[in-house]
Amino acid sequence: MTYKPTVPEVIPWVLAHYAQPGASAGCCLHVVLDDANVRDETVQWCIDNARHAWCADFGRVLLAMSKTQRLKLYQMPKIGAAVLALRREIVITHD
Repeated sequence: MTYKPTVPEVIPWVLAHYAQPGASAGCCLHVVLDDANVRDETVQWCIDNARHAWCADFGRVLLAMSKTQRLKLYQMPKIGAAVLALRREIVITHD
């Protein structure tokens, strides 16, 4: 049986992903994380074309989830607010 991560288990991965240098816009996974393209084929494309090992690893975690789980992750207001806060922090830090 294949392990399927839950949405609450993946939230820290999302936040850590956006906290990576240069990942404020979702980096290699932006088409999934920022644009809600949650199909398996899209996640696999992101993994295959990832420029960073971290993105490929996180992509494999996302691929193990269902499309419905990935969509829920995208729609969570808590994630959106945290990502916006990280983006503001990154902009402020670099000024």
